[in-house]
Amino acid sequence: MRVLGMISGTSHDGIDVALVDFTLEGDVLRGRVGHTASTPYPAELRAGLLAALPPAATTLAEVCVLDTLIGQCFAGAAEAAIAAGGPADLIVSHGQTVFHWVEGAHARGTLQLGQPAWIAERTGVPVLSDVRVRDITAGGHGAPLVSVLDGLLLGGLDGGAAVLNLGGIANMTVLRDGRLLAYDIGPANALIDAVVTGRGLNARGFDEDGGIAAAGRVHPGLLAALLDEPYYRLPPPKSTGKELFHLGYVESALARAGLTGPAGTGVTDADLTSTGVTDADLTGTGLTDTDLTDADLVATLTELTVRTVAADVRAAGVATLVVSGGGCRNPVVMAGLRAALPGVKVSPSDAYGAPADDKEAIAFALIGWLSAHGLPGTVPGGTGAAAPRVLGTLTPGAGPLLLPAPVATPPRSLVLAP
Repeated sequence: MRVLGMISGTSHDGIDVALVDFTLEGDVLRGRVGHTASTPYPAELRAGLLAALPPAATTLAEVCVLDTLIGQCFAGAAEAAIAAGGPADLIVSHGQTVFHWVEGAHARGTLQLGQPAWIAERTGVPVLSDVRVRDITAGGHGAPLVSVLDGLLLGGLDGGAAVLNLGGIANMTVLRDGRLLAYDIGPANALIDAVVTGRGLNARGFDEDGGIAAAGRVHPGLLAALLDEPYYRLPPPKSTGKELFHLGYVESALARAGLTGPAGTGVTDADLTSTGVTDADLTGTGLTDTDLTDADLVATLTELTVRTVAADVRAAGVATLVVSGGGCRNPVVMAGLRAALPGVKVSPSDAYGAPADDKEAIAFALIGWLSAHGLPGTVPGGTGAAAPRVLGTLTPGAGPLLLPAPVATPPRSLVLAP
């Protein structure tokens, strides 16, 4: 069965696609990864999308327009993928997350835009969409759904593995002793991208190759203020997003650190508890309360990602860290993780058959195959749900909606190859 997986992640920059041909051989699912691509959003659409995201106010009219325009972009990306890579039996569209409602450490709802009927109309192929909410109705967080791929692909690694995705948000799947646990750690690129875009540091909207961070210095007082975020102390399962980690959040942290007001860092000894920043870190740096360039700010936000991820990987006690997502192309982040995790093998997911830039699109193709065969696309340890659930809502294509025969027993492992 050939499944086209599509997603736009929390960086809100465009649509990733992966066409995967799945074959079940006994209890092993084999996936041949064919065409992959990334289609940027038109500049006007991306600007409108970013302007509508929390904490900004928006209207139902704007939501309707975005739902249509994003759906049309997904339809165009699907049409191009099929033209380049051949036909698909099913398309899975994650759409674009615009709000993830978490309250009292529980996910209450989630909203993805990108009307799937546009995709079905353009391609004639049935579309599976709205894949997160069924898990939420079962008490889960609806995230990170990539954990089902992680468990099948990497569950057999000796010494256990942590599988890390560095998109807008950093999420991690821990595989150890036959158990799976997954959750959102915190921001990966979300705060960096917000500052680069908000302060107009470049036209790309992200810190390409970590160049801005490499030119700056980490400000210990600001880092301590950022690390004093209650979310990091919540036990998993947990999920988060740009509802929390946005440009206003950075500005608030700057104010708490005394970098937008009178002299004084505003950071006390109590604030430094469990952050990994000591009193010694705050002296002898040559930095004053107001000595913070844009490069220093990006360097500090980059170090925040490294510190929070490394702390959780150390706590997991695994031998291997497998990294994917746009952040794994940032040499400052990767060098920081390797330095902070001596004795842990750190490598991109490419080494295991899942190209780092395409892994999430491949994961949603896998979820489509599972749903089409009547199999759950979640693992309770991955999302916190009470039980596994078959995911998604189907929109018919041009002809009758035909599904393959159900599979009684889920595959035990997944092998990916080009």
